[in-house]
Amino acid sequence: MTTIGFLGVGNMGKAIINGISKANIKDIQLAVFDINPVKLKDIKNLTVNICEDETELALCSDYLFLCVKPQIMDEVLKKIASHIRQDTVVVSIAAGIPGEYIQSEIERYKTSKSLLASLIIDKTSVIQVMPNTPLMLGEGAVALAKIEPTTDKDLEFVRNIFATSGKTAVIPIDKMNEVIALNGSSPAFIYLFAKAFIEYGIENGLDSDVCKNLIAQSLIGSAKMITDSKMDVEDLIIQVSSPGGTTLAGLERLYEGKFFEITKNACSACLKRAKELGTKI
Repeated sequence: MTTIGFLGVGNMGKAIINGISKANIKDIQLAVFDINPVKLKDIKNLTVNICEDETELALCSDYLFLCVKPQIMDEVLKKIASHIRQDTVVVSIAAGIPGEYIQSEIERYKTSKSLLASLIIDKTSVIQVMPNTPLMLGEGAVALAKIEPTTDKDLEFVRNIFATSGKTAVIPIDKMNEVIALNGSSPAFIYLFAKAFIEYGIENGLDSDVCKNLIAQSLIGSAKMITDSKMDVEDLIIQVSSPGGTTLAGLERLYEGKFFEITKNACSACLKRAKELGTKI
């Protein structure tokens, strides 16, 4: 029996747990702990073992998911490092926190507890993950990367866990910051884009629910066209844009407003912040 532990059951942790529960994966058990007891109440309808504290969770976990905010990662590692078993795989979803840092801090806190440990300790297996909130609906987009000595078998196990709630991609470890904007932050940008359409519709006399449903379905359909039509994105744009028509008139305004550049600048801002988080730890 493989125990998958979750330290933190906020929106993302709960989404992953729900995905596993719905998938009915065999020969696993779930263990959780959150410092906020209210969040633990939200998952009591699921078959999970609620641990008394972080250390109990660390000791029992074969795969330990750190679903905590980047800003408290150091505090968390200090509490649990000496209790993480040598065969445990640590899985972090904290944006901007390098897997190598997590690995080195676990090693540092372990060795500070014991002189013997400092002589025999091996590096902890660590997998970095960048998920996104659509995991909550089983439509997530998840990027994963591993660092040595993590095995391909362990990476595949974790990838299969996330595959229960969406699509996955394995990327190089040195691109984990770059991918944040692409799938981690992009839902917020897309929601803002959708909000502009909804407000435009309301301002022009359309019912708010009609606006919401039409733009939502347009986003869903457009996404399916990107994945299933086998056409390049540029060709899909051309397909909608009749010469002299309404779409081209709107596209011209987007190009004039440097929509393309602004979007890429937003992505660059995500990358910059991720690097800042990494240097502050």
